[in-house]
Amino acid sequence: MVSSSSVPRLVIAAPSSGSGKTTVATGLMAAFAARGLTVSPHKVGPDYIDPGYHALASGRVGRNLDAYLCGPELIGPLFSHGARGCDIAVVEGVMGMYDGAAGEGELASTAHVAKLLRAPVVLVVDASSQSRSVAALVHGFASWDPEVRVGGVILNKVASDRHEELLREALDSAGVPVLGVLRRVAQVDTPSRHLGLVPVAERHAAAVEAVAAMRAQVEAGCDLEGLLGLARGAGALACAAWDVAEVLAFSPPPPLPVPTLGAAPPDPRFRPEGPRPQAPDGLDGAGRRVRVAVAGGAAFTFSYAEHSELLAAAGAEVVVFDPLRDEQLPDGTRGLVIGGGFPEVYAGELSANEPLRKAVAALAESGAPVAAECAGLLYLCRELDGQPMCGVLDASARMSERLTLGYRDAVAVSDSSLAAAGTRMRGHEFHRTVVEPGSGAAPAWGVRTPPRRVEGFVQQGVHASYLHTHWASEPGVARRFVERCRTS
Repeated sequence: MVSSSSVPRLVIAAPSSGSGKTTVATGLMAAFAARGLTVSPHKVGPDYIDPGYHALASGRVGRNLDAYLCGPELIGPLFSHGARGCDIAVVEGVMGMYDGAAGEGELASTAHVAKLLRAPVVLVVDASSQSRSVAALVHGFASWDPEVRVGGVILNKVASDRHEELLREALDSAGVPVLGVLRRVAQVDTPSRHLGLVPVAERHAAAVEAVAAMRAQVEAGCDLEGLLGLARGAGALACAAWDVAEVLAFSPPPPLPVPTLGAAPPDPRFRPEGPRPQAPDGLDGAGRRVRVAVAGGAAFTFSYAEHSELLAAAGAEVVVFDPLRDEQLPDGTRGLVIGGGFPEVYAGELSANEPLRKAVAALAESGAPVAAECAGLLYLCRELDGQPMCGVLDASARMSERLTLGYRDAVAVSDSSLAAAGTRMRGHEFHRTVVEPGSGAAPAWGVRTPPRRVEGFVQQGVHASYLHTHWASEPGVARRFVERCRTS
């Protein structure tokens, strides 16, 4: 094994979405793992679904690298944390290689993350409707930013031997080696619906077959030795791995005054001088870890791995339960985290589980901390598409034709079990639902990204919002949540 700061690594990018990044990245992870390598899987951006396929391929938890949600300074440390002890890391990009947060230049683009990781890029090109023009396209992407190292190209959807010959001949002049050619074949069975691919948890057996098919395509068409050699040429990262215990040992930054939704306040993240205070142990009055229940199963598949790691480091015992099947919360639950997912797909089954709905409502009524994001927000509503939900919030939810998607800059406008008023965080919205009303008497967030608004609900221990946040950007929220679990 190698140290995490010098783990061989590749970034899989493309000129645009739909070029085949997921097939290549997932297939490479599976192919390298089949060779006995320990593979660290990563995804650029806020995507929750692709990392599930990555985990199947590699046997390790899929992790996200999002320079908007976490800040550029955390990309290297979070990567090194996830890749610690691995033989190679494969990072799947997002959208087109140079596409990032809207209006923010290169921020959070695949190219930006590749530069932060000092990682070579493999460009996946859909060659189905071109021949000689492929050289101009590859040359343009390789030369656009001299700090981005495009170390090779994989040609996807190649029609025939003659087509491949024409493409290789053209690319000889571009100076970028061809490291793989994937033939035009029947599409791998990875069905989609209103928010992208269907998550692994909903189709595990079929997903295993899909990953095996991706691996077979990559093994048949790619130069694995050449790709491994390229990965080994990545430079060492000059940063320490993110350490969950260490980040929790810092005092949280003081909350800012709650601003108007105008100009953004200074970023409150900083590292205090002097001795580091100890992180709270999260123990209850009897000296036991407080139990935090985390929703899982097919209806609630969206979660960042670092959230549970932070909760555990803050002193919680994290227990996963399935709202589709479990009729009660885990014994001794003192706090509840309900992340994102697809409750709209399972509204009938969630509604039919009346004992659990009542248990969730009783826990919230007791004042225990409840953190709910997007799908969790819907589950806490009075109803979803006419189906009774938990009734914690006096709000109703329904499916919508309109996709709400994008990064958000937000500030907490009400003290809650997650954050003090004035705490600034960045988040992401991704849903086709509407909650009415969109906020309660005490809103969760003031969204500073146009259209500016307040949204979400804070009541007793409940913090419910559409906003997906990455707690690694502000570890104090996990510590605050566990402390509230201990004292509520």
